[in-house]
Amino acid sequence: MKHHYQTTKEDVLKQLEVDKKGLQEDQVKKRLEEEGYNEIADREKVPTWKLFLETFKDAMVVVLLIAAIVQLVLGEVIESIIIFLVILLNSIISVVQTKKAESSLDALRDMSAPEAKVVRNGSTKTIMARELVPGDIVKLEAGDYIPADGRLLEAESLKVNEGMLTGESDAVEKTTAPLEEEVTIGDQVNMVFSSSLVVNGRGTFVVTATGEKAEIGKIAEMIETAEAKQTPLQRKLDSFSKKLGIAILLICIIIFAVQVGRLWFSDADVDMTKAILDALMFSVAIAVAAIPEALQSIVTIVLSVGTNKMAKQHAIIRRLPAVETLGSTRVICTDKTGTLTENKMTVTDFYLPEVDKPFSDNKWDKSEQLLMQTAVLCNDSYINEDKKEIGDPTEIALIHLAENKKQSYKEMRDKYPRKAELPFDSDRKMMSTVHEIDKETLMLIKGGPDVMLERAQYVLVNGEKRELSTEWLQKLQEQNESYSKQALRVLAFGYKKIDEENPSLSVEDEKDFVLIGLMAMMDPPREAVYGSIEEAKKAGIQPVMITGDHKTTAEAIGREIGLMEEGDIAVTGKELDKMSEQELDEKLERITVYARVSPENKIRIVKAWQEKGQITAMTGDGVNDAPALKQADIGIGMGSGTDVAKDSAAMILTDDNFVSIVKAVGVGRTVFDNIKKAIAYLFAGNLGAIIAILFAVIMNWANPFTALQLLFINLVNDSLPAIALGVEKPEPNVMKRKPRDIKEGIFAGGTLRSVTIRGILIGVAVIISHYIGLQHSDEMGVAMAFTTLILSRTLQTFPARSNVQTAIGAGIFQNKYVIGAVLVGFLLYTITILPFARDIFHIPAEFGLSKFAIAFGLALASMILMEVVKLIRNKK
Repeated sequence: MKHHYQTTKEDVLKQLEVDKKGLQEDQVKKRLEEEGYNEIADREKVPTWKLFLETFKDAMVVVLLIAAIVQLVLGEVIESIIIFLVILLNSIISVVQTKKAESSLDALRDMSAPEAKVVRNGSTKTIMARELVPGDIVKLEAGDYIPADGRLLEAESLKVNEGMLTGESDAVEKTTAPLEEEVTIGDQVNMVFSSSLVVNGRGTFVVTATGEKAEIGKIAEMIETAEAKQTPLQRKLDSFSKKLGIAILLICIIIFAVQVGRLWFSDADVDMTKAILDALMFSVAIAVAAIPEALQSIVTIVLSVGTNKMAKQHAIIRRLPAVETLGSTRVICTDKTGTLTENKMTVTDFYLPEVDKPFSDNKWDKSEQLLMQTAVLCNDSYINEDKKEIGDPTEIALIHLAENKKQSYKEMRDKYPRKAELPFDSDRKMMSTVHEIDKETLMLIKGGPDVMLERAQYVLVNGEKRELSTEWLQKLQEQNESYSKQALRVLAFGYKKIDEENPSLSVEDEKDFVLIGLMAMMDPPREAVYGSIEEAKKAGIQPVMITGDHKTTAEAIGREIGLMEEGDIAVTGKELDKMSEQELDEKLERITVYARVSPENKIRIVKAWQEKGQITAMTGDGVNDAPALKQADIGIGMGSGTDVAKDSAAMILTDDNFVSIVKAVGVGRTVFDNIKKAIAYLFAGNLGAIIAILFAVIMNWANPFTALQLLFINLVNDSLPAIALGVEKPEPNVMKRKPRDIKEGIFAGGTLRSVTIRGILIGVAVIISHYIGLQHSDEMGVAMAFTTLILSRTLQTFPARSNVQTAIGAGIFQNKYVIGAVLVGFLLYTITILPFARDIFHIPAEFGLSKFAIAFGLALASMILMEVVKLIRNKK
């Protein structure tokens, strides 16, 4: 069955059972019952309380809750309250973000036109747009928002801005003739679509689809069904938290069983109930010590620091985990207009017969002056008092050209006022105006080169009027073809003397004129884009252009900026629709440009990359982009785009610039590196403590730490140093390495090795210190082990700053927060050796400067060995 745009307007009216007098009231009532109101239905929303409770299903949250309850049992009320507050804050943030996401559909509903001028029962009246039904005849004027999808019946100089659906800023010239082939929305020039804007002319259309059957309604449905993705880090932390919880539980059970077993089979005269309870509480304390309670909050803080850095790069993060996702991005699907290009038509070249370098000086000949006058006077665009550009982007480019050539377009228009005009329309592809210039009445004409070359009789050659010979016609056609191959938009200009002083123009006057020359223009690439495309490729990122523009234009831009290389191909939405999933999978990595695409195409492209296991980013500004923005691993909305696109995105570019995306990727990679550094720091310290405890249990030594000491160590070492590592500067190779494999775990890329080596070195230092202390007494052993652990974990902050550079190589004083965190760690430790606190922390009076020096020396030795191991590994 043919689409409405492929059939005549008479056949469409017949299919909808209506004539030009409009529907009768009984027909309206019946169709309203069948089709429903012309609006996007309000989906049932999940209650806020339910969203809040669902946040507690997260594995790490469960572990933290258990830890907080354990601390309450141990009497550490303040610490448990802090954990509860962190969990509560994370839950509130999650609920707020979910609620914001729901506003995408609300924004779509707000875009609907409130009223419509409709023909019913032979008379025109204004009704609420929600009451429209298929078959209604609707009238349009400039400035109207289109209230429903429909087939045009009349179109008088009608231009419609469909950017919210196609992503292209140029207004579309509309016609009423049927189209033969199947085409995408952007090429359905005899159709109009709900929520697009009439910018010029008048028209009448018959409604073919309303509500959720309209194109904008289909997009709403796709937004509903598009999957919101978990970030790689979220998936890894969730998986790791479950494994960590099980491992810690097993370790605690083993330690508890060993201690109880020894008590049971020993001959010592002890209170078994108290001894077993002490063993249980110690095992629980080990669990608290092993679980990095601050991990979630530290990750959140580091991500927040990353968002502040990205804001300086014109990237506003709406959802914190997007920072980390962007850093692991393998593919960036980017729009062309405004992101890779300036979104501003600019005249790039001229062709004036036998004029070598037009406008090269201030003394212009007749050809140059006439070309500029025609460009400015036969032109309806202008710049208002608020510096806002009003009119067609092509015409705005012409008045900017005049200003750049030091000729005020306003002064020119004041000097040569318009006496008559023939407005542009899509059938003629021409516009004409009449002015008195140098005491001559001239009709100035501009239009498409194909039409202008057919109607011209003369050509202006270096200021002289000549017959348009076959030779000159061929030269002009060849120049036009040359421009077209470069994907440049071309306009031809001409003039004609008129004898009448006050003429009344007709279409018949637009012939036998003098052709002045050609102008070529384009939306040029942003200057910095060339380097950013190259930088992205060096970083292992594949930029892919997805645009509503024509294939030739998109391909020309792609090759110019270095996005398309040898062997790469460009594909239209229509060609994509014909591809099977297998064919797309085979060609996917070679397709770097997609043109004239639909919203469904965009989602399919994103899913195809995701099925290859690649983290995919998608940029967009229109309503049509919203479903793909939500489907992508990270949706990037444009600051100048629609609210719908912004609400569906995880990140917003305030400057709409591809360059900012690449810079943000660098920040994202650094943020993830820093999160891994913080995680490695936390787990290396915890591993050191567990190694010392397990060794003591195996050797049947006294427990090296009390429950309170372990909790204090967590307080001192698990927050400030880890946060300080979160603000480290980028590693030297951050944008020279490929994106990490999303299948790799949190401890991949040398992190597990670093954790193991540093954990063992800390553990060995603590064991030696514990042994030395035990030679004096059990209490001294505990004091020595406690001091060495807290100091070695604090000093570990320096080697934890980089897996590649030593602390000296990275610059000892480059991160002032690390220096501050270490000093605070030492300061907090001194509290435990003050006279009033010694008994609380089980530090005997005999623990003096000599014992502290041994503990500090062992901690310092562990730090130095960490750096030595790093140097050896780097040399290998």
